[in-house]
Amino acid sequence: MSKQFQFKLVLLGESAVGKSSLVLRFVKDQFDDYRESTIGAAFLTQTVTLEDQTTVKFEIWDTAGQERYKSLAPMYYRNANCAVVVYDVTQSPSLDKAKTWIRELQRQADPNIVIALCGNKTDLSARRQVTQEEAQKYADEEGLMWGETSAKTGEGVSEIFTAIAKKLPLTAPPPRTATRGAAGATGGRGVDLNKQSATGQNEPCNC
Repeated sequence: MSKQFQFKLVLLGESAVGKSSLVLRFVKDQFDDYRESTIGAAFLTQTVTLEDQTTVKFEIWDTAGQERYKSLAPMYYRNANCAVVVYDVTQSPSLDKAKTWIRELQRQADPNIVIALCGNKTDLSARRQVTQEEAQKYADEEGLMWGETSAKTGEGVSEIFTAIAKKLPLTAPPPRTATRGAAGATGGRGVDLNKQSATGQNEPCNC
């Protein structure tokens, strides 16, 4: 039987960098030019199957980027196994904001959290303000994963989530029932969805 794991993933970044579009492309392979701003946070799920047939299920919390929702963010990144911090390659200030989020994660999130810095909107290359060299240098200095994407064309989207799945600790945790907190997902190490309960049924995954 192939192994199955479940992880909580949170998206952070300034408003309008394309977080929701990135998730929509990853989950439904769709793009909408006129998406409204996220209010609070949105919840979606998607699975990634690795080469060895291990299945990684992401519980994805797509947070709002507006400043008035910033105080809610710890609810969503608390106990997250991984985070994608998104900036817009055509807007230099969005990288500065991403760095602020990364510092906050480094201070307050789980110390083992996997963080990926993601430069979105590569389809707008003529308007690029953030070079690949600048972003990758910062990511290397901070020990982060890094990649660029275009939610509009789909370029790089599945690759960055697959890379995160490969980076996560795919080992079975001690048997326990996943708990649903304020942001509805599990923390710590991945939940092994193949673990059987005493009745022979899969443990609830709190999807």
